[in-house]
Amino acid sequence: MKMLVLGMGFFPFSFFFFFLLFAPSLCRVPSETHLRTEPEHASTPPRGWNSYDSFCWTISEEEFLQNAEIISNRLKPHGYEYVVVDYLWYRRKVPGAYTDSLGFDVIDEWGRPIPDPGRWPSSKGGKGFSEVAKKVHSMGLKFGIHVMRGISLQAFNANTPILDTVKGSAYVESGRQWRAKDIGLQERACAWMSHGFMSVNTKLEAGRAFLRSLYLQYAEWGVDFGNDNTYVEVFA
Repeated sequence: MKMLVLGMGFFPFSFFFFFLLFAPSLCRVPSETHLRTEPEHASTPPRGWNSYDSFCWTISEEEFLQNAEIISNRLKPHGYEYVVVDYLWYRRKVPGAYTDSLGFDVIDEWGRPIPDPGRWPSSKGGKGFSEVAKKVHSMGLKFGIHVMRGISLQAFNANTPILDTVKGSAYVESGRQWRAKDIGLQERACAWMSHGFMSVNTKLEAGRAFLRSLYLQYAEWGVDFGNDNTYVEVFA
């Protein structure tokens, strides 16, 4: 896997797994040898372009790739390497749809957001962002998307099943199939987009299974970084 989002901003997958495996050691006094071999911190923050400032949520695949090409040609020599699709890339651009509308998102059978095929035609046939990511990578850039905390209200209302990524089928535990309404926490809806997303109960294995399926999908698409300005609860 290549990336995961935790908290605010960009986080690579490798950072997250490093934290899980080695966080206890960070509390110890480092040895002189460790201090000599510890890698240096980055001299600059991640540099890139985000679609929100120019397009809000309505950007199309064609518009995004045109801007990615400009970044590659003009700004990549100056250290810019990320191009990021901001939020609501899964929302259909139709009358009645706006930032906090309900019922206009494109989700798969497992309740996971997928790109709106009207704006992202290469996503048709279950390809997600894989074709866009390939084109971005061919420009020598890294591809990112905005993600929201937990599960969408639309998936919750539809009570979609949860994907067991190990078995490739619906998640079953204690003799029953678990669904969106079993893991969604309505009382913890996003404060600034209450009709959008809610937290997932990660004390439940079913909740963790949903998040695994979500981020594995992003990795399969070729997403390098995630932009999250909410809080992603991976472990409770």
